[in-house]
Amino acid sequence: MTIPPFETTFAVPMTCESCIKDISGSLYKLNGINKVTASLQDQLVSIEGTASPSAIVAAIQDTGRDAILRGSGRSNSAAVCILETHSLQVQNKVRGLVRMVQVAQDVTIVDLSIKGLSPGTYHATVRERGDISQGPESTGPIWEGLKTQEGKLGRGVFGTVEVGKGGVGSVFLDRPIQIWEMIGRSIVVARQQDGKFDKNDADTLVGVIARSAGVWDNNKTVCSCSGKTVWQEREEQVGRGML
Repeated sequence: MTIPPFETTFAVPMTCESCIKDISGSLYKLNGINKVTASLQDQLVSIEGTASPSAIVAAIQDTGRDAILRGSGRSNSAAVCILETHSLQVQNKVRGLVRMVQVAQDVTIVDLSIKGLSPGTYHATVRERGDISQGPESTGPIWEGLKTQEGKLGRGVFGTVEVGKGGVGSVFLDRPIQIWEMIGRSIVVARQQDGKFDKNDADTLVGVIARSAGVWDNNKTVCSCSGKTVWQEREEQVGRGML
Protein backbone atom coordinates (compact mmCIF):
# COMPACT_ATOMS: atom_id res chain seq x y z
CA MET A 1 0.00 0.00 0.00
CA THR A 2 1.26 3.46 -0.89
CA ILE A 3 1.13 5.79 2.12
CA PRO A 4 -0.08 9.31 1.23
CA PRO A 5 2.07 12.21 2.51
CA PHE A 6 1.22 13.65 5.92
CA GLU A 7 2.46 16.61 7.95
CA THR A 8 4.23 16.60 11.31
CA THR A 9 5.45 19.54 13.41
CA PHE A 10 8.27 19.54 15.94
CA ALA A 11 9.51 22.03 18.50
CA VAL A 12 13.23 22.49 17.87
CA PRO A 13 15.62 24.99 19.54
CA MET A 14 16.94 27.26 16.76
CA THR A 15 18.84 30.55 16.94
CA CYS A 16 19.61 31.49 13.32
CA GLU A 17 19.21 30.62 9.66
CA SER A 18 22.22 28.31 9.90
CA CYS A 19 20.22 26.16 12.33
CA ILE A 20 17.44 25.84 9.78
CA LYS A 21 19.97 24.94 7.08
CA ASP A 22 21.56 22.23 9.25
CA ILE A 23 18.21 20.73 10.18
CA SER A 24 16.83 20.84 6.64
CA GLY A 25 20.00 19.26 5.25
CA SER A 26 19.78 16.38 7.71
CA LEU A 27 16.08 15.82 7.04
CA TYR A 28 16.37 15.82 3.26
CA LYS A 29 18.78 12.88 3.55
CA LEU A 30 15.83 10.77 4.70
CA ASN A 31 13.66 8.88 2.25
CA GLY A 32 10.12 10.21 2.04
CA ILE A 33 10.76 13.89 2.85
CA ASN A 34 8.86 16.17 0.46
CA LYS A 35 9.05 19.56 2.15
CA VAL A 36 10.67 21.14 5.23
CA THR A 37 9.68 24.55 6.59
CA ALA A 38 10.87 26.20 9.80
CA SER A 39 10.01 29.23 11.91
CA LEU A 40 12.66 30.83 14.10
CA GLN A 41 10.03 32.94 15.84
CA ASP A 42 7.85 29.96 16.79
CA GLN A 43 10.77 27.50 17.17
CA LEU A 44 8.86 24.98 15.04
CA VAL A 45 9.83 22.76 12.14
CA SER A 46 7.13 21.37 9.84
CA ILE A 47 7.79 18.31 7.66
CA GLU A 48 5.61 16.98 4.85
CA GLY A 49 6.20 13.49 3.50
CA THR A 50 6.02 9.83 4.43
CA ALA A 51 9.04 9.46 6.74
CA SER A 52 8.30 8.13 10.23
CA PRO A 53 8.22 10.62 13.13
CA SER A 54 10.90 8.61 14.96
CA ALA A 55 13.23 8.83 11.94
CA ILE A 56 12.61 12.60 11.76
CA VAL A 57 13.48 13.02 15.45
CA ALA A 58 16.68 11.00 14.97
CA ALA A 59 17.69 13.13 11.96
CA ILE A 60 17.18 16.36 13.93
CA GLN A 61 19.10 14.95 16.90
CA ASP A 62 21.96 14.13 14.52
CA THR A 63 22.46 17.91 14.19
CA GLY A 64 23.01 18.20 17.96
CA ARG A 65 19.51 19.51 18.70
CA ASP A 66 16.56 17.88 20.39
CA ALA A 67 13.04 17.69 18.96
CA ILE A 68 9.59 17.38 20.51
CA LEU A 69 6.68 16.18 18.40
CA ARG A 70 3.97 18.86 18.56
CA GLY A 71 1.41 17.42 16.19
CA SER A 72 0.73 14.98 13.37
CA GLY A 73 -1.90 14.92 10.65
CA ARG A 74 -5.22 16.73 10.82
CA SER A 75 -7.27 17.43 13.94
CA ASN A 76 -8.61 14.25 15.56
CA SER A 77 -6.44 12.08 13.30
CA ALA A 78 -3.51 11.31 15.61
CA ALA A 79 -2.98 9.16 18.69
CA VAL A 80 -0.15 8.13 20.99
CA CYS A 81 0.53 5.25 23.37
CA ILE A 82 3.27 5.26 26.02
CA LEU A 83 4.46 1.71 26.62
CA GLU A 84 5.51 0.76 30.15
CA THR A 85 6.52 -2.36 32.00
CA HIS A 86 4.75 -3.38 35.22
CA SER A 87 7.82 -5.21 36.48
CA LEU A 88 8.84 -4.20 40.00
CA GLN A 89 12.49 -4.83 39.15
CA VAL A 90 12.65 -1.97 36.61
CA GLN A 91 13.30 1.60 37.74
CA ASN A 92 12.43 3.43 34.51
CA LYS A 93 9.03 2.02 33.60
CA VAL A 94 8.69 3.74 30.20
CA ARG A 95 10.25 1.60 27.51
CA GLY A 96 8.42 2.48 24.33
CA LEU A 97 6.26 4.87 22.37
CA VAL A 98 3.71 4.31 19.61
CA ARG A 99 2.71 7.23 17.39
CA MET A 100 -0.29 6.77 15.10
CA VAL A 101 -1.54 9.07 12.33
CA GLN A 102 -4.57 8.48 10.12
CA VAL A 103 -3.55 9.53 6.61
CA ALA A 104 -6.58 8.31 4.62
CA GLN A 105 -10.14 7.09 5.18
CA ASP A 106 -9.08 3.63 6.33
CA VAL A 107 -5.30 3.93 6.57
CA THR A 108 -3.42 4.67 9.78
CA ILE A 109 0.36 4.61 9.95
CA VAL A 110 1.98 3.19 13.08
CA ASP A 111 5.42 4.28 14.26
CA LEU A 112 6.52 2.04 17.16
CA SER A 113 9.83 2.44 18.99
CA ILE A 114 11.02 0.49 22.03
CA LYS A 115 14.26 0.36 24.00
CA GLY A 116 15.76 -1.42 26.97
CA LEU A 117 14.33 -4.84 26.08
CA SER A 118 16.08 -8.18 25.69
CA PRO A 119 16.98 -9.03 22.08
CA GLY A 120 14.40 -10.97 20.12
CA THR A 121 11.11 -10.80 18.25
CA TYR A 122 8.16 -9.01 19.88
CA HIS A 123 4.48 -8.93 18.92
CA ALA A 124 2.47 -5.69 19.02
CA THR A 125 -1.31 -6.00 19.39
CA VAL A 126 -4.24 -3.71 20.12
CA ARG A 127 -6.44 -5.09 22.89
CA GLU A 128 -10.19 -4.82 23.47
CA ARG A 129 -9.94 -2.87 26.72
CA GLY A 130 -7.88 0.02 28.07
CA ASP A 131 -7.67 -1.44 31.57
CA ILE A 132 -3.95 -1.84 32.37
CA SER A 133 -4.37 -2.04 36.14
CA GLN A 134 -3.10 -5.63 36.05
CA GLY A 135 -0.74 -5.14 33.17
CA PRO A 136 -1.52 -7.05 29.97
CA GLU A 137 -3.75 -9.53 31.80
CA SER A 138 -6.54 -6.96 32.25
CA THR A 139 -6.53 -5.65 28.67
CA GLY A 140 -8.74 -8.41 27.28
CA PRO A 141 -8.39 -10.27 23.98
CA ILE A 142 -6.89 -8.91 20.78
CA TRP A 143 -9.19 -6.35 19.19
CA GLU A 144 -10.59 -7.89 16.00
CA GLY A 145 -7.70 -10.30 16.18
CA LEU A 146 -8.97 -13.09 13.94
CA LYS A 147 -7.77 -13.33 10.37
CA THR A 148 -10.20 -12.13 7.72
CA GLN A 149 -11.61 -14.39 5.03
CA GLU A 150 -8.90 -13.10 2.69
CA GLY A 151 -6.28 -14.45 5.08
CA LYS A 152 -5.13 -11.00 6.14
CA LEU A 153 -4.22 -10.17 9.72
CA GLY A 154 -6.98 -8.93 11.98
CA ARG A 155 -6.89 -5.18 12.47
CA GLY A 156 -5.72 -5.48 16.06
CA VAL A 157 -2.58 -7.35 15.05
CA PHE A 158 0.05 -4.72 14.29
CA GLY A 159 2.81 -7.22 13.58
CA THR A 160 6.29 -7.84 14.95
CA VAL A 161 9.28 -5.71 15.85
CA GLU A 162 12.85 -6.96 16.08
CA VAL A 163 14.94 -5.84 19.07
CA GLY A 164 18.69 -5.97 18.52
CA LYS A 165 21.61 -6.52 20.88
CA GLY A 166 21.43 -2.89 22.02
CA GLY A 167 17.89 -3.40 23.28
CA VAL A 168 16.39 -1.05 20.68
CA GLY A 169 13.76 -1.82 18.06
CA SER A 170 11.38 0.05 15.79
CA VAL A 171 8.82 -0.61 13.09
CA PHE A 172 6.90 1.66 10.71
CA LEU A 173 3.78 0.15 9.16
CA ASP A 174 0.22 0.90 8.07
CA ARG A 175 -3.06 -0.72 9.12
CA PRO A 176 -6.67 -0.45 7.81
CA ILE A 177 -7.87 1.37 10.93
CA GLN A 178 -9.38 4.74 11.83
CA ILE A 179 -7.96 6.58 14.84
CA TRP A 180 -11.29 6.99 16.65
CA GLU A 181 -11.73 3.20 16.78
CA MET A 182 -8.61 2.74 18.90
CA ILE A 183 -8.92 5.59 21.41
CA GLY A 184 -9.22 4.18 24.93
CA ARG A 185 -8.03 0.71 23.97
CA SER A 186 -4.58 -0.58 24.91
CA ILE A 187 -1.49 -1.90 23.16
CA VAL A 188 0.56 -4.86 24.38
CA VAL A 189 4.10 -5.54 23.18
CA ALA A 190 5.39 -8.94 24.27
CA ARG A 191 7.34 -11.96 23.10
CA GLN A 192 4.05 -13.81 22.63
CA GLN A 193 1.13 -12.55 20.59
CA ASP A 194 -1.59 -13.78 22.91
CA GLY A 195 -2.30 -16.09 25.82
CA LYS A 196 -1.42 -15.76 29.48
CA PHE A 197 1.01 -12.89 30.03
CA ASP A 198 3.31 -12.30 33.00
CA LYS A 199 2.89 -8.69 34.13
CA ASN A 200 6.13 -8.96 36.14
CA ASP A 201 8.12 -9.68 32.98
CA ALA A 202 10.34 -6.66 32.32
CA ASP A 203 10.12 -7.33 28.58
CA THR A 204 6.31 -7.15 28.44
CA LEU A 205 4.99 -3.65 27.76
CA VAL A 206 1.51 -2.15 27.89
CA GLY A 207 -0.09 1.27 27.44
CA VAL A 208 -3.39 3.03 26.76
CA ILE A 209 -4.07 4.69 23.40
CA ALA A 210 -4.88 8.39 23.77
CA ARG A 211 -5.69 11.14 21.31
CA SER A 212 -2.82 13.48 20.45
CA ALA A 213 -2.64 16.88 18.79
CA GLY A 214 -2.95 17.38 15.06
CA VAL A 215 -0.63 19.72 13.19
CA TRP A 216 -0.92 23.26 14.63
CA ASP A 217 -3.41 22.09 17.31
CA ASN A 218 -0.79 22.40 20.06
CA ASN A 219 1.44 25.47 20.03
CA LYS A 220 1.90 25.89 23.79
CA THR A 221 5.42 26.42 25.11
CA VAL A 222 4.51 26.46 28.82
CA CYS A 223 2.23 23.92 30.49
CA SER A 224 -0.72 25.64 32.17
CA CYS A 225 -0.82 22.92 34.85
CA SER A 226 2.81 22.73 35.96
CA GLY A 227 4.20 26.02 34.64
CA LYS A 228 7.09 24.10 33.08
CA THR A 229 8.38 24.75 29.58
CA VAL A 230 8.15 22.00 26.95
CA TRP A 231 11.90 21.48 27.29
CA GLN A 232 11.68 21.05 31.07
CA GLU A 233 8.93 18.50 30.50
CA ARG A 234 11.06 16.84 27.84
CA GLU A 235 14.00 16.52 30.25
CA GLU A 236 11.75 14.80 32.77
CA GLN A 237 10.37 12.45 30.13
CA VAL A 238 13.84 11.44 28.97
CA GLY A 239 14.75 10.78 32.58
CA ARG A 240 11.76 8.41 32.80
CA GLY A 241 12.98 6.53 29.74
CA MET A 242 10.85 8.22 27.07
CA LEU A 243 12.16 7.94 23.53
